[in-house]
Amino acid sequence: MSLKQIVSKSLYGLRVAFVGVTVFQFGLGGPLAGALQAQEIAPTRTPIKHVIVIVGENRTFDHLFATYKPRNGESVDNLLSKGIVNEDGTPGPNYSLAAQFAADATDSNEFQLSPKKKTLYSKLPAPLNGGPTDVCKDNGICTLGDATSSENGLDPNYYQFLLTGGSGLSGNVPDTRIAGVNDSAPYSSLPPGPFQLTNSNGKDTFTWDSYAASPVHRFYQMWQQFDCNATQATHRNPSGCLGDLFTWTEVTVGSNVNGVAQPSNFSTDYSPTAKTTGEGATAMGFYNVLQGDMPYFKELADHYSMSDNYHQPVMGGTGATPTLSLAPTTGGLKMDTVAEVSVPPFMAAEVTATAPTRISRA
Repeated sequence: MSLKQIVSKSLYGLRVAFVGVTVFQFGLGGPLAGALQAQEIAPTRTPIKHVIVIVGENRTFDHLFATYKPRNGESVDNLLSKGIVNEDGTPGPNYSLAAQFAADATDSNEFQLSPKKKTLYSKLPAPLNGGPTDVCKDNGICTLGDATSSENGLDPNYYQFLLTGGSGLSGNVPDTRIAGVNDSAPYSSLPPGPFQLTNSNGKDTFTWDSYAASPVHRFYQMWQQFDCNATQATHRNPSGCLGDLFTWTEVTVGSNVNGVAQPSNFSTDYSPTAKTTGEGATAMGFYNVLQGDMPYFKELADHYSMSDNYHQPVMGGTGATPTLSLAPTTGGLKMDTVAEVSVPPFMAAEVTATAPTRISRA
């Protein structure tokens, strides 16, 4: 899924949120109306009156903000700050922290959350092409009229981008728009870790608004990609998750096989005669905001808070994430008999002793 599609999905999420708010208003929102109106009149402890949360999907934080540099006095946890990549997108001094491994789980018929037999990739499998070859021919979007009728609610200046961005490639073949990916063997010379998707071959054949393949995002696949094990937990990494099987899971299972055995000509590396998952090392690609990629996302990051240490509420695909993100909870909210919001007893001491929360950008 490209950034074009991410924006479209974000708008869909906002529509879902609107429906949720509407349901809330007709349900619990009615009794609360008087109390909330009273609170609106009262002075607030901070200038903040509304919080708007923008939730993306199908992409990690580093996929979008790998090279983001925060404003003075602030910090961010990303590939650049960790020294994994340099400002120009090339491997940094700590590149090995994001190294990817191939695993061998053939010793068991059961799902392995954290396979024990792992080998460092010498080169990443080639990331494969995704999206339309030609936007007009494949998507039927040939004019601004087509673009505006295909999606409602976008900024008028955005529709022009729906007319461009086709890959020029056909089928699940190596994405030769990326530096280090070739149309003949060896199909990849990419090092075994993150790589820049855009503008990296000097010909701008892969700009930030181009269509790209979508990384796998399924429940079991995502858990396996993170490679979590209590024996791997350290003080600096208490989760025990190494995040070193993103590529291997993509090229062995991909989005789903539904228990069906792979065909006899299946291969984890691309070959014109082999069957693949159609993904390759797609998940390891990132955009470079320091080179002009994703200007709108960067503008948001420069002016508002960003969650660089938050992944998602639940592993898996699209459906579960917005559901849990928007789901109400009674854990921190108590309703008394006169429909006034008050502090639950188990949090009273903590709230009393806690200073007002400061919201920062990073």
